[in-house]
Amino acid sequence: MPKLFNEPILRERPSPGTRTARPLALALVALALSQGAMAGPAAKKAADERPDYTAAQAATARPEGLPASVRIAGDDVSAFQALIDGAPRASDPWLVLSGGGENGAFAAGLLSGWSERGDRPAFGVITGVSTGALIAPFAFAAPTLGPRADAALRENYTEISAADVFEFGGTQDSLTDTWPLKERIGRAVTPALLKAVAAEHAKGRRLLIATTQIDSERPVLWDMGAIAQRNAETGDPRALALFRQIVLASTAVPGVFPPVAIPAEAKVGAKEGAKGGEKTKSFAELHDDGGAMAPFYLAPAAALDGEARLRLPTNRVYLVVNNRLEPEFQMASRTTLSVLGRTMSAAIKAQTRAALALSKAYAARTGLDLRIALIDGRFAKTSEKPFDQPYMKALFAHGEALARDGSAFTQAHPPGTALGLDRRDIPESTGSVTASR
Repeated sequence: MPKLFNEPILRERPSPGTRTARPLALALVALALSQGAMAGPAAKKAADERPDYTAAQAATARPEGLPASVRIAGDDVSAFQALIDGAPRASDPWLVLSGGGENGAFAAGLLSGWSERGDRPAFGVITGVSTGALIAPFAFAAPTLGPRADAALRENYTEISAADVFEFGGTQDSLTDTWPLKERIGRAVTPALLKAVAAEHAKGRRLLIATTQIDSERPVLWDMGAIAQRNAETGDPRALALFRQIVLASTAVPGVFPPVAIPAEAKVGAKEGAKGGEKTKSFAELHDDGGAMAPFYLAPAAALDGEARLRLPTNRVYLVVNNRLEPEFQMASRTTLSVLGRTMSAAIKAQTRAALALSKAYAARTGLDLRIALIDGRFAKTSEKPFDQPYMKALFAHGEALARDGSAFTQAHPPGTALGLDRRDIPESTGSVTASR
């Protein structure tokens, strides 16, 4: 969660003629309403000019002009199993990147230091959520791009400021406007990057980014390599636009950053009012932060908590948590924004701790070698403002140093016997950071 709620920034007044933020009181009133009231038709029509579409149409929708197979419901265990079973390299180590706003500098530095160390795997699957979605394409394309991938991450996480991400002055559905981030993603996510992602996808690797579909209240997992492949093979500009939209949407903190409208289409039959037989209906889905459903994506929630059976092809997962888990003392001022910001910070840490507990339990049940890197007590620097460049540079250097000396990851538990599979004899990956015990 970016630090957007600090007094020094909020005291800055926009110059005459610029947009001003909507009163936060209105947002809090909306939050206080029941879910049923907020979903009511009258309220919807007043604030939403999108074409109506139904739950049935949402279930069969696909991104406009692209095959439905470029995405799955992120909570569908069977669909996820089929996706990873169809990836020849999914048995290689995985990399899972969490959200965390400017704290993504930790993962960016870690990947850079890991490259310098010389034993960074070409991960079979990489997943990204929120700030992890900004990092994941470059991490995935690194075998093709070489040092340029790490250089791009260094620039993105050490040479930016808040002005490169958002401006205060709300849109109709958020407290800030992220047009600067949208433009930055447009410059970074180029046809050349998609060509590199497509080349790695063709090797059997998979790049997956999660968003939250607001209308259906479900996670969506996007096969970014398949989208890139579409652009590389056909030059379809819609694939490039969709790739950029997904990355932007996954970072869109609900209510703070605006959601992203993604063009979609679904078949409409005669029973649904289509005259003359089946037709295609176009509409816009709203997507925002993948972290709204979970702070990182390892597998569908039903598999992690034991409700459904899932077999991961890999023996090892590296999970990078771009956050601190321990409480941090900071006096909140008696302002709505300060109190809301501190409370949201506490909620995200609690959600992350819960997600880690589920992931560790899943690893213990299945014998998965889960290795976790997070921002712990070894990094003491703090920041009072969002996207503070000195803070991000220090955090990047910290992650880089940990990876170089092999102390970035801790092992969640010793690999052992689970579900009839003995993994104690599985050899170390040639591309692993030495885990501290």
